[in-house]
Amino acid sequence: MGATVERGGEPVESLGPDERALLEGAGATLFEELITAGGLPAEDRRLVPGGALHDALDLLKSMSLARLTADGARWEAQDPAVAQSRVVSPLGQEGARLLSESSQWATAFGALTHAWRKAPHEISGGPFTYLPVDAIDPYIAGMVAECEEEMLTAQPQAIRNMRDMPNAVLRDTALLERGARIRTLYQHSARRNNVTREYVAQVTERGSEVRTLDEFFNRMIVVDRRVAIIPSKETHRVALAVREPSVVAYLVDVFERSWERGRPFTSREASVMRDIASEQRSMTLRMLIEGHSDPVSAKRLGVSPRTYAGYIADLKDEFEAETRFQLGYTIGRLGITGRDDEDDPEH
Repeated sequence: MGATVERGGEPVESLGPDERALLEGAGATLFEELITAGGLPAEDRRLVPGGALHDALDLLKSMSLARLTADGARWEAQDPAVAQSRVVSPLGQEGARLLSESSQWATAFGALTHAWRKAPHEISGGPFTYLPVDAIDPYIAGMVAECEEEMLTAQPQAIRNMRDMPNAVLRDTALLERGARIRTLYQHSARRNNVTREYVAQVTERGSEVRTLDEFFNRMIVVDRRVAIIPSKETHRVALAVREPSVVAYLVDVFERSWERGRPFTSREASVMRDIASEQRSMTLRMLIEGHSDPVSAKRLGVSPRTYAGYIADLKDEFEAETRFQLGYTIGRLGITGRDDEDDPEH
C-alpha cells in the first residue's frame, strides 16, 4: 500500500516502491541540482514534458519537494522534512494497523489450529496425508509457522535458485527469533554452492545449526517431532505428511544418527576438510563397486555429471589406471570396499 500525497489538490495513493526508486535515483540528482544551482529555469528542456528529468520533477512536485517561484520562472527545492512527515507517518500508521490486524488473525486461527491438533485421526485426516505438488509449499509454510520448539530438515539438494533464498532466510529467521531450534543436513557437495553458503551464513548467525554428510538421503522435514513431511514413493510431485507418533519417532532417530556423523558446515578446519574429501572419495569408490551409472552416481553424490567424471579421473590417477575397467580391476584386486573402516589396514 502506498503513501497518500496530493496532486492538483486531490489526495491520491501513488507512492510505492517504484516512486521510491525514482526518488533515490533521478529525483535525488535533480533535488541536489536545484539546491546547488539555486533553482532551475522552468523552460529547462530536461524539465518540460518529454524531458529526461520531467518524471523526476513531477514526483518532487507531488511531494512538495520542488515548487515554482511566484513568477513561474524557476523551480526551487523545498525542505524535505515536511515531505518526509507526509509520506513516512501514514506508512508507519498503516504498518502498525496491519501488525495489529495480523496479530488478531493469528489469535483467531490459533484456536482453530488447537482444535485441529486435538481432533481424532479420523477427523483430522488420519496419520498420513498425501499432498499434491501445489499443496506442498503452503502446507510446509503452515507447519513452520506453527513450529514452537524445533525443526529438523534433511536437504539432499543445495538451494539452486537465488530467488528462493531470501524467502527461506525470512521464514527460518522468524522461526529462530521465536526461540525455536533449526538443524539442517545437506550433502558435502552443498558446500560448493554459493546460494546455499549465503543462506547458511545468514541463518547460522542467528543460531541455526547446519551439517553435511557424504551419503545420499531423501528430503525430510520434521516439525516439533510431531509431523514429518517426506517424498511419496511414487513421484516427487507428491509429498506425504506423517503424524503417526511411532513413525515420526523412527524418522527422528534416523535423522539423529545422521546428524552425529555430519560435519559442521561452517567449519574450515584442515582436519574436517580432509575428512570430507576422504568421505567423498569413499562414496565414489562405492558407486563404482556397486556398478551404478554415472548419472545415478552423480545424483547420489549431489554433484553434476561433469564433477563426478572429475572424481573418476582423480581415482584413475591415484591407482595409475588408464581405463575405467583397469580402475575397477585394481580396486577389486586390492580388496577396497569404499568403506573407510574396512579399508583401513589398522582395522
